[in-house]
Amino acid sequence: MDSRTGRVRTLCTLVLTIVLAGTLLAGLLLPWVGGPALAAQQTTGLLGDPPIELTDAPPPGNTVMLAANGEVITSFYAENRDPVEPDQIAEIMKQALVAIEDARFHEHGGVDVQGTLRALVKNVVAGEVQEGGSTLTQQLVKQTLLQAGQSEEERVAATDKTLGRKLREARLALALEDTYGKDELLTRYLNIVYYGQNAYGIQPAARAFFGVDAADLTLTQAALLAGLVRSPVDDDPFTNPEAATVRRNQVLTRMAAQGYITPAEEAEATAAPLGLAPAPAPRRGCVQASVGAYVCDFAQKYLTTTLGITQQQLERGGLVIQTTLDADLQRAGDSAVLNTLDLGQSVAGTFTAVQPGTGHLLAMSVNRTFGYDLSDPTQESFNLNEAPSRGAGSTYKVFVAAAALARGYSSTYTLTAPSPYYSKVFKKNGGRYDVRNATNGYRATLDLTTALYQSSNTYFLALEDALGSVEEPVRMAKAMGLYDFGPADLAETVIAENRGSFTFGPDATSPLGLANAYSTLAASGTHCDVVPVTAVLDRFGKPLAGDDGEPLPVGNTCTPEAIPSGVANTLNQMLRKDVEPGNRGQTGSRAYVPGHQIAGKTGTTQNTNSVAFVGYTPEIAASVMVFNPKEEEDVGGYGGGKGATIWRDAMAPILTARGSGDFPPADPTVVRGNTVTVPGCSSVSDCRTVLTDAGFRHTTVRTNSSKAAGSLVGTSPSRGGRAVPGQLVSILVSNGSGSAPRPAPTPTPAPAPAPEPPAPEPPPVTEPPVTPPA
Repeated sequence: MDSRTGRVRTLCTLVLTIVLAGTLLAGLLLPWVGGPALAAQQTTGLLGDPPIELTDAPPPGNTVMLAANGEVITSFYAENRDPVEPDQIAEIMKQALVAIEDARFHEHGGVDVQGTLRALVKNVVAGEVQEGGSTLTQQLVKQTLLQAGQSEEERVAATDKTLGRKLREARLALALEDTYGKDELLTRYLNIVYYGQNAYGIQPAARAFFGVDAADLTLTQAALLAGLVRSPVDDDPFTNPEAATVRRNQVLTRMAAQGYITPAEEAEATAAPLGLAPAPAPRRGCVQASVGAYVCDFAQKYLTTTLGITQQQLERGGLVIQTTLDADLQRAGDSAVLNTLDLGQSVAGTFTAVQPGTGHLLAMSVNRTFGYDLSDPTQESFNLNEAPSRGAGSTYKVFVAAAALARGYSSTYTLTAPSPYYSKVFKKNGGRYDVRNATNGYRATLDLTTALYQSSNTYFLALEDALGSVEEPVRMAKAMGLYDFGPADLAETVIAENRGSFTFGPDATSPLGLANAYSTLAASGTHCDVVPVTAVLDRFGKPLAGDDGEPLPVGNTCTPEAIPSGVANTLNQMLRKDVEPGNRGQTGSRAYVPGHQIAGKTGTTQNTNSVAFVGYTPEIAASVMVFNPKEEEDVGGYGGGKGATIWRDAMAPILTARGSGDFPPADPTVVRGNTVTVPGCSSVSDCRTVLTDAGFRHTTVRTNSSKAAGSLVGTSPSRGGRAVPGQLVSILVSNGSGSAPRPAPTPTPAPAPAPEPPAPEPPPVTEPPVTPPA
């Protein structure tokens, strides 16, 4: 009785499937039988506009990120894709797929009614699915619509088991067959179908399973991959080699039956092992970047925030992203940092480089590995090269010097500022703000150029006094780009609070902002926003367009004369004295690379919680900062030690290989400034009169001298020197101590500093930290 009931059920099912097959055929033919008008109506309702993936557009591959030299840094993808051309796929692979999936592929026109009926009958009689009814072209339509679906609803619609979906799928298949050749359709299918191991398409699959290109697949390899199309999970050779072997051999049997291979070839291939030899998947994301992972991270954020590219576009769009990363400089920076600091130690060392005149981000090195494993002390996902962490010390003196030069103070502007020096302008804790130099090796009277390369703390507080407030130095720093990465209101806060400590760089500083600020000097006053990307191409190789249809605004954003070019060029020549040989008391000599013009400045914060060095040539500006980003720690040494050493080790191989240019000469007008000669005088009262008449302010300062108490010792700047009208000139009066002070130098305006002659590098002179804390 049960057997008879089963046969009746089978016959009924068979009749129903035949009816459905006839309905499908009728639905396909109806538009053409009913005439053009009916066809037009049906096309809109059932077919609709085909998705772009079913037109001439190639399927998107992985998004690729490139260094400036074209080297692949990494890829972005959710599904590993790498479409290839028809001639890049082994013929045996195409044959294997046709044999197992659609034996009549080369005979039908997209819908195989004969094959569909045969499969239906066979499956019904067997009581299970033994043979598929869809052609490869229909499967191509289904897979394309499924994978192109932007929502779950669209993806469900692509696989919905309804007559309407089958009709649309069949009609699209017919349309494709009418438009493209068989080899093109087969290639499209091979490029889109899923094989397992996150490999979408034959090229990623060939790499994932056998470590070869699709063009080099052998018979046994092709048979295995063709067999995976039906069920890549159940037949996965890595997890279920027995099932994979059975399925592979089924493909080989079909190939032999259809004449693609001989019985002898079938027997040999059937006996062969699976031969798995997987190659690593393409690098994925910045964690797996081959070089410059933190530049990659910076660039990714730039793409998604500044340019507005979505993460989905990044992972599914098949874009090509051209970055500014200098791979050679990046590797040199990595090596230099690790030569001085161990990977993952509590103290971090950053080397951050930009290109003057373009703002191109060249390198971000740090003794950390980009990653998210909190249990691994060597990993860090927070970009220490970008974010402000610690102060940069006396590197900020450059901004005060720039403001003074822009005000008209000459490069030989002379001040007397003994240690300790008590400010006449700035306050701290209700009292006078004071600083001192760390050693007694500093002269009390210095000119601006010498004070800058010797890094006198007392001179620069006195220089801030002469300027009257910190507003001009802070505005200068902002114009140069110092505050581009950090709290938006910090500059205004420093100005509002009139922090005299500004010149000593106590505020948390971005290494990238510091490098970019100095790059403005290297570019003769032109400030450029930092950019990590120069081009974003879509999958067609054209500039990626935004929502408005226009190409995304990728390019340099620069402001010429952000600071006066004469000021920048003059500072460059002044700062060369901190690095190049022959300047007594310089603090950055360890950064020198023989044969190259290098300007720079050292910095050390209170209690040596961080040290810094910023150095630059006309082509590259780079900052080095050494600090503990998590807690205060004495990092040891000064900016002229670890900082300058890392800079030299990173830059030496690059400068040796590429060479470097020369800085423009100093601007004679800026060098001279708005200065006039300081007049001589014979007594304290006479000095007050003549100084006032000459346009100077004056103050009386008691000083050690062998002269009688109350006697005139001189002025600072001294007679014959040059000072800016309105400048405060000190009238030096003996305190009668009997100890004569060192005579103050009488500076004269100087022409543009010439390159220093080669000389043995003098022992490095340490730069004093600020005392007391500012």
